Amino acid sequence: MVAERLDSLAPAAAFRSAAEDFPYVAKTRVETLQFNIGRLCNQACRHCHVDSSPARSGAGDNASGELVDGVLELLRREPGLETLDLTGGAPELNPHFRRLVAGARALGREVYVRHNLTVQFEPGQEDLPRWFAAQGVVLFCYLPCYLEENVDAQRGGGVFEKSLEGLRRLNAAGFGGGGPLELQLVYNPLGPNLPPPQAALEPDYRRRLGEDHGVAFDRLLTITNQPIHRFRQALVRSGELESYLLLLKQSFNKATLDRLMCRRAVSLRWDGRLYDCDFNLVQDLPLKGPGGAAMTLEDLLEAPAGLRLFDELAVTVDQHCFACTAGAGSSCGGSLAAEDLAVVEAPRNRLSCSPNFEV
Repeated sequence: MVAERLDSLAPAAAFRSAAEDFPYVAKTRVETLQFNIGRLCNQACRHCHVDSSPARSGAGDNASGELVDGVLELLRREPGLETLDLTGGAPELNPHFRRLVAGARALGREVYVRHNLTVQFEPGQEDLPRWFAAQGVVLFCYLPCYLEENVDAQRGGGVFEKSLEGLRRLNAAGFGGGGPLELQLVYNPLGPNLPPPQAALEPDYRRRLGEDHGVAFDRLLTITNQPIHRFRQALVRSGELESYLLLLKQSFNKATLDRLMCRRAVSLRWDGRLYDCDFNLVQDLPLKGPGGAAMTLEDLLEAPAGLRLFDELAVTVDQHCFACTAGAGSSCGGSLAAEDLAVVEAPRNRLSCSPNFEV
């Protein structure tokens, strides 16, 4: 059944792929630049697909001021590039982060910040909630459970309590109250399962965090763990890699394909290289231009066509792409398809963030 669904989507033309059973995907109009500004992070989470940590402080793992200048120049030239999506690592720890955010906002761009909450307690970052509010950014904050033991098991000892305090500070600055300052929480499963439906899990999160801890947020987003880097290593150690890959493939849902983030975005790595998404970025599967060569930001700035260069360009895919199309789908903005229409030929997922995996 799954094979038949995939076969029906394959085009006659060949496409760049290390996963010949994944359907052809092409870009439409690129509207978002996701910029992974570096691997430096104050945490070393066990599921991290970027392998970020406090040890990743070198120039080879973090964007330079010159690259940030290039991003601002691209935003000036390309008014159709509506959103700058900043991720890491902890993007706030890059010394050029605030200049980049302020510059993008001055150009009228929406700015997303992937924020781990505990970075607020790093030296020099104590004013982040007020600064974020002044800039009017949209925050995506990671909290993989509403239970302390589960968050600390995945993200490190003491992270849960610090995260709650970080949320309270953001609430006090005006985030998460249903107004213009948006605060999205991000959930990912603790183990080799698909996330439960966003619409079913969000009320549980809202009740537990509100009643137990006095914090508020605007939306809960669910994302699927990618079988790469640290999470893949955990799957190998537990002997569950093959079963997880099979789960992702058996849960393929063609309704997710139109809204895949890679169709409307490009990802920029800290070294200036371009990719279709942040997962290809860490797998070093480059975005290839019409001539077949891997592209950099410098190449894009020199191209007369600008972003139009990417129109209808084939997306490079691999086996990990099945994580984005499983069940209701997954992206940096949460699920992709209507959850009541999600095609899942896999065991029912647990509606909780209970412990289920040794990482």
